[in-house]
Amino acid sequence: MKHALKEWAVICKELAEGKQALLIRKGGIGEPEAEFRLEHTRFWLFPTYGRQEDDEIRDEAVSLLRQVEAEQPPSGTVRISHFAEVIGVYHVRDLTFALILAHLHYWSDETVENWFGRRAPGLYVMPVRVYKARETFNLPDAYEGRQTWVELERDLSTDDARPVLSDKEMDDVHRSLDLLLSPRAIV
Repeated sequence: MKHALKEWAVICKELAEGKQALLIRKGGIGEPEAEFRLEHTRFWLFPTYGRQEDDEIRDEAVSLLRQVEAEQPPSGTVRISHFAEVIGVYHVRDLTFALILAHLHYWSDETVENWFGRRAPGLYVMPVRVYKARETFNLPDAYEGRQTWVELERDLSTDDARPVLSDKEMDDVHRSLDLLLSPRAIV
């Protein structure tokens, strides 16, 4: 697999440790019309270290942010060890519903509110199944810019990868999102 999605390193760590199993996207500067597009349903998690601040994550994730900063690879190197598979996409158009997901992720409420209100209101919520690769890949970081998606210099093997969460744990995440975000799922 050769495609990667840029994400804050602290969130990549949360995903890798099974503490979080979803991604939230608004769309960014490098994307057409600043709208997020799910270009790939399987991709490597590409940790980024700029722009992640204490006040942008929940208090309980700050110590993990410090750990991630201490483990940051040398300048000019990106370390890739996990990939994700999208198992659903929800377009959330009401801020209340975006905020009730706080127990499922580590971004602060203020961060979610800021993302939600930029340009046209709404966010994309994607439950993801995360896998740990058999090996960790150290690549030259030649992927500057603020684009969400990058194509890596070469295919990285996903052979013998193992899921971070069990099938039951992933079913629970997906069921929770369905109950919280799909009005027809509430009986």
